Amino acid sequence: MPGVWRPVGAAVIAVIAWTGAAKADTISYADAVSVLAKDCGTDIKKLCKGLNLGNNRIADCLAQNAAKVSPTCTSSLASVVASIQKREQAQTAYSKVCATDMARRCNGVVGDGYILACLAKKQNTISAQCNQAISDAGWR
Repeated sequence: MPGVWRPVGAAVIAVIAWTGAAKADTISYADAVSVLAKDCGTDIKKLCKGLNLGNNRIADCLAQNAAKVSPTCTSSLASVVASIQKREQAQTAYSKVCATDMARRCNGVVGDGYILACLAKKQNTISAQCNQAISDAGWR
């Protein structure tokens, strides 16, 4: 019986590894706001009371009061900023990373949105790098 479970276990591991590769390592703006509201809300209310969100005022306030900001907020803020930067970089790099897949799998498709939809439909046949770029860009 143990010999039967090896292929099943290998298949499960392969599926987990494949789905994990396409998992977005970035965060949406909406999720970023939720995380920061949860983890930094108390600090913002205490240290930045009355400030508007615009023109980076809250971020500047937290930076000016860095010594007083909670470790949870500091950690979350750093994580959110890094994730958003990674998302923006993936969006910028997507065309270059996926160029070969676009030419091979979506030749003749016109328009950025249609090309992206084509690649998304063919996620099982495009490169892991292109799949990851699409996921990291937040388009899947």
